[in-house]
Amino acid sequence: MRKLREILRLRLTAELSMRQIKASLRVSVGAIQKVISRAEALGLDWSAIDQLDDQQLASAIYPGSDSRISSQFQLPDWVEVHQELKRKGVTKHLLWEEYSQQYPNSSYSYPQYCSLYKDWLKKQKRSMRQTHKAGEKLFVDYAGQTMPVVCGDTGEARFAQIFVAVLGASNYVFCEATWMQSLPDWLGSHTRAFEFLGGVPKLIVPDNLKSGVTKACRYDPDINPSYQQLAAHYGTAIMPARPRKPQDKAKAEVGVQIIERWILARLRHHSFFSLAELNQCIRSLLDEVNNKPFKRLKGTRQQWFASLDQPALMPLPKQPYQYTDIKTVKVNVDYHVQYDQHLYSVPHHLVGEKLELHAKNNLIELYFHNQRITSHARKYRPGMTTVPEHMPVKHEKHHQWSAGRLMNWAKDLGDEVLLWVQAILKQKQHEQQAYRICLGLLNLSRHYPAQRLNNACAIANKHQLYRLKQIKAILLSNQDQLLPEQKEQPSLLPQSHENIRGPKSFH
Repeated sequence: MRKLREILRLRLTAELSMRQIKASLRVSVGAIQKVISRAEALGLDWSAIDQLDDQQLASAIYPGSDSRISSQFQLPDWVEVHQELKRKGVTKHLLWEEYSQQYPNSSYSYPQYCSLYKDWLKKQKRSMRQTHKAGEKLFVDYAGQTMPVVCGDTGEARFAQIFVAVLGASNYVFCEATWMQSLPDWLGSHTRAFEFLGGVPKLIVPDNLKSGVTKACRYDPDINPSYQQLAAHYGTAIMPARPRKPQDKAKAEVGVQIIERWILARLRHHSFFSLAELNQCIRSLLDEVNNKPFKRLKGTRQQWFASLDQPALMPLPKQPYQYTDIKTVKVNVDYHVQYDQHLYSVPHHLVGEKLELHAKNNLIELYFHNQRITSHARKYRPGMTTVPEHMPVKHEKHHQWSAGRLMNWAKDLGDEVLLWVQAILKQKQHEQQAYRICLGLLNLSRHYPAQRLNNACAIANKHQLYRLKQIKAILLSNQDQLLPEQKEQPSLLPQSHENIRGPKSFH
């Protein structure tokens, strides 16, 4: 579903060609053309498409088809296929039949199998010199070398990572230092790179690091959702390099080498006490690198950038991208989802569904089939945020309860009931999570006398049984009605008896 929407976005908003969309999403040109032609026939523009959820969009583009998400096809091991075909009597049809038996529900048809194998053969042992168009590609990567930053208080050195971005046509380079290679640092570096360039390229070519590519694959890599959101915000596309194919990002490899030689090597004798100080020195040397004349070509990176890439870059949006942590969450039985130790409510009819949670600095948004269903102010402490409209009607009354009111009711039923309720309230991270359990116990007084309930809680407290079903089991088995055995008082032995010997017997 995500790729269907991405095809239309790249065509209608980023205005990429069919070939460029194919390179970014690893989808055949024929499939892309069918999707775009269907959207044009329906008269759908991007504003209309953005209002549709995933199932509505799939049903519109593919009428009569099953719009549920299906599993991906299993790609054969072409190296093994190639080796098997060298054996006498082995044919592609035989290998396809064995492959279909192994993956009966996720196998390609025989014509597709042959076509994919033919495409794989064409790519073996070939290398093509890349020609880069102006404003088309930005290659991004991290340098292998790091820079130490000394803490002024402790004297301990922390090593900063170096982000590098290079434009394909002009070789114009950008770099900066960040503390880590985490997702916020990765996306933040992209945002600052676009601001440094003053525009946005049509394609971003990253390496397969985890911050950008969730699952590396030569044919169909999975892009991190937050990375895709950044691309959608800037109207660009992401085309990861193939795993273990450095020639796909040769510009980034050379750019890293230039940064290490002309910037990091020159700063090796300097001591830095903050990340800002390091970036200030990097920026001054970066201008020098971009204005340094080429050895074999005329001009500088700055001149080439001004004449080639800069006029061809897409304009920056009005607002820079704000980092959004995107996660898939499942709605719990209490119609809440959890993020960063805090619980947020959603409409109760979505219990059991998987939602997409977008966490910004001060806002939590929840999406179902690409449609926003609710939002909450983000909280940075453990607890629970519940909107009354999200509750079932019978649960709205729970919102009127408090811990004090529950304990007063428990005290009226007995001291042991009060102790059990207090123990439950202390166990939960947020006391509202215990209200339902406490009400379940206290409502047992409608079916059992208070003395029996108090006796059952006494048994539970003694054995540390803090589950409501355990209290019910005690009552159903009548264990609370078994009186404790009374200890018999020992009888006083007589002082004078023929079997009792006194101290005189031991002389």
